[in-house]
Amino acid sequence: MTLLFSVSGGMGGLSAFSTCSLPSISTTVTHFHNNKLRLQRRFNSVPIVSMTGWVKEEQEQILPPSLTSTSPPPSSLFDGTTRLYISYKCPYAQRVWITRNTKGLQEKIELVPIDLKDRPSWYKDKVYPPNKVPSLEHNNEVRGESLDLIKYIDTHFEGPSLFPTGPDKEFAEELLSYTNTFYKTVVSSFKGDVTEAGTAFDYLETVLSKYDHGPFFLGQFSLVDIAYAPFIERFQPFLIDVKNYDITMGRPKLAAWIEGMNNIEGYKITRSDPKELVESYKKRFLANP
Repeated sequence: MTLLFSVSGGMGGLSAFSTCSLPSISTTVTHFHNNKLRLQRRFNSVPIVSMTGWVKEEQEQILPPSLTSTSPPPSSLFDGTTRLYISYKCPYAQRVWITRNTKGLQEKIELVPIDLKDRPSWYKDKVYPPNKVPSLEHNNEVRGESLDLIKYIDTHFEGPSLFPTGPDKEFAEELLSYTNTFYKTVVSSFKGDVTEAGTAFDYLETVLSKYDHGPFFLGQFSLVDIAYAPFIERFQPFLIDVKNYDITMGRPKLAAWIEGMNNIEGYKITRSDPKELVESYKKRFLANP
């Protein structure tokens, strides 16, 4: 269920594995808007994955700076501006960021990045009491949970439709529901046998073989691809580095999917340096308690 807060602080349900915090398709997308994001410059080493391995390119990105405990809130809260609160490091927030970009909503939805290690108190007190990302401020309400938000943006804003309404809808919902199982299965293999992770990637390979009119989960690019992309972006370099395990080996459909995702402009700008992702995952999953 969508986690929603009104200005007065009303609260809805909460689903798991949809947000980042710290302790304290029926239509093929044939074009993308290239509206520039404003404020500070950010330089990332952007991975482009092929069947032969990693190739890195430097891509300049103009993105807003992350807000910290010393940062004031953006202009006037609940002034009619639609704002997407994210963290650049959060895969769940990345889902919603990709959706915003792909639908060409850079000028309609303001990006407000939060530093999760030094987050501003006003975010919890005045915007989103769960104090997590992502969240969306729209029509004087704040909604949370990444899978709910990508659907909400797809249905409530202009731009190409990213979710099927016909016979593929039920299958698409199943694939979205599987993302939690996929994540937990792969993560559980980090300290043990990678064979278990292999079963999860084999499942994706089988699913990707269902359609032959494109490299994506439903053939055409959709919210399903957006839901999986941030995690595969992290799992691939981590498993290569830590387990010497190439998730594309023997999985040509998955390899083609990765290459297809790397051609999605709305996704490119959201990617992080794979070396940074590997180090982050090592600290999170392999550090001694």
